[in-house]
Amino acid sequence: MKRNFLNIKSLFAIILMVGMMTACSSDDNSGGTTIEDTDGDGIANEDDNCPTEAGTAENNGCPDETEPEEESRWITVAAARMGDNPGDGNGGTLIYAIDSEDAKDPTVSIEPFDNGFIVPSNRTARLQSSEDGNTIFNISYAGDTGGNYTKYTVEGGQTFTQTGTEISIAPYVGSAPRWIKLFDGDKTGSAVYVSTEHEIDDNGTPEDATDDTYIRTEATMGVLTLDLVDSQILNFQEHSVPLTAEEEANGYYISRIDMPTLNAAGDKLYIGARLSKVDPATAESDSDYEILGSKTIVLDYPSLLNPSVITSTVGHGNTNGYRSINAFLYNGSVYQANQGDPEGSHILKIDADNEYDDTYAFNLDEALGVEDAYILAWRPASNGKAVLAYRHAGSAEGVAGAQGFFALVDLEAQTAQQITEIPYDPDFYLFQYQGFVVDGTEIYVTEAPVGQNGNIYIIDTETGEVTKGAELVNVEGSHFIGTF
Repeated sequence: MKRNFLNIKSLFAIILMVGMMTACSSDDNSGGTTIEDTDGDGIANEDDNCPTEAGTAENNGCPDETEPEEESRWITVAAARMGDNPGDGNGGTLIYAIDSEDAKDPTVSIEPFDNGFIVPSNRTARLQSSEDGNTIFNISYAGDTGGNYTKYTVEGGQTFTQTGTEISIAPYVGSAPRWIKLFDGDKTGSAVYVSTEHEIDDNGTPEDATDDTYIRTEATMGVLTLDLVDSQILNFQEHSVPLTAEEEANGYYISRIDMPTLNAAGDKLYIGARLSKVDPATAESDSDYEILGSKTIVLDYPSLLNPSVITSTVGHGNTNGYRSINAFLYNGSVYQANQGDPEGSHILKIDADNEYDDTYAFNLDEALGVEDAYILAWRPASNGKAVLAYRHAGSAEGVAGAQGFFALVDLEAQTAQQITEIPYDPDFYLFQYQGFVVDGTEIYVTEAPVGQNGNIYIIDTETGEVTKGAELVNVEGSHFIGTF
């Protein structure tokens, strides 16, 4: 959306000019305005009566060019209502939109839980927004409507008008799909799933379990691409996704995938992965095991064929994230967060050769001076500076889980520092955080402890300046999960 502001002096000048044009005759210059060639171009015209410096004209009809057009965009706040327990977000998702000018105004107060639009979803909705903030995309999560894709035009407040055709992707990826919007100009979304089955050799004696031998775990991946504009399925492929023979013999397998991301060339799709493990001797789940190098599945795009797996030697742990986008394209490379790293979360780098750059070692423990940093959600601006939500070993245990914090991150300098201007509370819970609005170098976030009021905050990633914005009115046991 765009707001145009007209200076009162300019308005007066326009009225006066119209009046002079009406009063004057082309045949009679008496009482009219004499125009002289004051700028030396040999032509006497209206511009010659304007002052040399724009913006100082008052009574001669000159345009005032110093008043810039102020660009504003919608900021949609997402709120997750409590189900059975504080902070579980299982009571449904509500959204409410204000313009960015109001979002920056601490005297503005909004009540999404009382006045918001209820997003169709049995549990916390998986929301995405267009780059300009004018469209919200949703795929319902679980329940009778699970897997239904809808999109809405943002019109302010609780008004979100459904547009286009609703379509179900449940037949392909189930009723609780993990999906994301690709960064291709709001054209395409991608949803994924993985199913697993342990392969057991019973040695011909199925009645004697002691003779059973674990072979490997088959991980079958499904990947779907969705036309967000015309609401139709573009492609769907299923693949077996094996690890190395040694890893599989030791009981490792890919147990969850999420967060598809396009590379800079637009010819590869990266999908984050989580590893699990069984004890090969018993085929029972193993929770105490060596964490392997972080892995990503690479597919040809748009065909979704030829899957392969790449492995980092810098980071260890998972790359699938949770509910927020976990990998972003910047300056020709994809930067990806990992979670569950025994040395603290890293931001990893995948270069144009579609391999991890193991010379890039950005460790959050070292950068923040904490232990067991865990990246919950993050989002960079176009300048390579990002706002990152995290917890660490020193986080207080709140009513819903570990306390969260925000940090300002520089991808190139590999630095990070906590944003201290935002208030923190033991009940400030960010595990389910989903959305950040990026507007130029500014990033909008929400801050409110579970069940307590809070505010929108705007971080200028270039200067580090933090602005306290509109008040967010909360309700018991509920929390805010971001801006879109």
